[in-house]
Amino acid sequence: MAKSLFRPDSEVSKIYERHKRTVYRVCFAYMKNSADTEDAVQETFYHMMKSGKNFLSEEHEKAWLIRVATNICKNTFRSRWRKRESLESFENSQGVDNVEIDEIFSAVLSMPDKYKTVVYLYYYEGYNSREISEMLGKPKSTIRNYLHEARNSLREKLGGNFDEE
Repeated sequence: MAKSLFRPDSEVSKIYERHKRTVYRVCFAYMKNSADTEDAVQETFYHMMKSGKNFLSEEHEKAWLIRVATNICKNTFRSRWRKRESLESFENSQGVDNVEIDEIFSAVLSMPDKYKTVVYLYYYEGYNSREISEMLGKPKSTIRNYLHEARNSLREKLGGNFDEE
């Protein structure tokens, strides 16, 4: 009999608990509304469950989920027109344990997609440019350039309130 590709519930639950906030934030950065974000998160974890993918580590697992979530969001944009909601609706959503949006995160979310994903992964998730390059399938120099341009954009938007670490 063929082996099922589905993972045991306990394993799925552990992976979901470890990465739900990250996947939700990555998806929201693209989708801009809680309903579409929740759909993308659900589809991301569904892909993980049915893939049968064996992960080398929790970091590999997280990188794979981010890559899948990004692709799902991009495919959604290609497939249909979407309605955008305000950030206030995100703050009031029940999706993930009251994710806070401060002035800087709000500014990041308002950036073009090519910048906001890279900035989020670099500053909020702690990935370096090489890791982001591998996740997004772009050259390292492109990722570094996106980060540089995004920092300049944030300085303009936030003035003296943006303090690079």
